[in-house]
Amino acid sequence: MPLANSRQPFLLVFVFALVCVLSSIAMVYTKHESRKLFIELEGLTHERDELNIEWGQLQIEQSTWATHARIEQVATDDLSLARPESSEIYVIERP
Repeated sequence: MPLANSRQPFLLVFVFALVCVLSSIAMVYTKHESRKLFIELEGLTHERDELNIEWGQLQIEQSTWATHARIEQVATDDLSLARPESSEIYVIERP
């Protein structure tokens, strides 16, 4: 019986040491994964910011191209269109 009692503290210490080592490894792995995900998040945040800037620039460009003055300039210069005289305009009313 004394042999069994002398092994019990050793076994308890061994199990405790094993649990501590496994816990440490799990903590290191979790911290590593957390850092990887944070780096990915920062990259995606930067990409989102770049896309928001580009979207704003495209909206400004679209509003510039859609102004009445720009449309009239393209119609006059590129399409050789001219405003009709008031005598050339006819209003057709429905009965």
